[in-house]
Amino acid sequence: MQKGLRLPAREKKPRSKGITHVLDKGLGVRAIEDLLETCKESIDIVKLGWGTALVTENLKTKIALYRHYDIPVTFGGTLFEVFLAQDRLDDYLRLLDEYDIKHVEISNGVIDLSLEEKVALIRRLSKNFTVISEVGSKDVNVVMAPYKWVEQIKAELKAGAWKVITEGRESGTVGVYRETGEIRTGLIDEIISQVRPDDIVFEAPNKKQQVWFIEQFGSDVNLGNIAPSEVIALETLRLGLRGDTLARFHAHGKKVSSASSKKHPGAHHEQGALAKKTL
Repeated sequence: MQKGLRLPAREKKPRSKGITHVLDKGLGVRAIEDLLETCKESIDIVKLGWGTALVTENLKTKIALYRHYDIPVTFGGTLFEVFLAQDRLDDYLRLLDEYDIKHVEISNGVIDLSLEEKVALIRRLSKNFTVISEVGSKDVNVVMAPYKWVEQIKAELKAGAWKVITEGRESGTVGVYRETGEIRTGLIDEIISQVRPDDIVFEAPNKKQQVWFIEQFGSDVNLGNIAPSEVIALETLRLGLRGDTLARFHAHGKKVSSASSKKHPGAHHEQGALAKKTL
């Protein structure tokens, strides 16, 4: 397939980095079959978005299909928050057992959950599940100081989280993004100054955001909230097989058009912006 082309190295699955975390908002079985037929090797984990698992018919068949291709499934963090808000955590754990779910997302994007309480939950659940925690609010009006992001991410990793997701939502307009979709580069700079990028899954639903993270951190950056229809497109970005990242991986001193060499327009360059670094 590659015919001798030099492409960026990618870990084989199961990967510890370069993870593509896909958002399933209600795909049917045949749609999943079509998806996996063309890009199963590019999908590392699938999240059944927010509370869709409770209203999706044929759910066990869907999960079994993903599992057949060794793709873990998680329920959305919002569903976890609903159960927790109603003081029904044990019922949630029984639901995970019913569907043989081994990965669990712990978030507090909407509910009021202190860091101490969240860390205690991560410690408890990480004994039996692979925990993916999420930091950041879903409310566009809530802006958290960078040091708070760092504090929470480090605490949750220490408590046993496998990866920590930085909030961006399906829209890419909250959390680590401005309402316009611009990346809060100063915030990202602060986070990765104290946390390894490999330990973070950056939600990046939009192409401009995906390109920016790949340009900063390379092919093996972990990206989440990827639409099923964009999985192959993202993999081409990771490998420099699309114009947006070709120069990043394949120029090697060759002349690149000015359009390809411009700074990425999706990033809002704050003081100390990562875009000035070569990582």
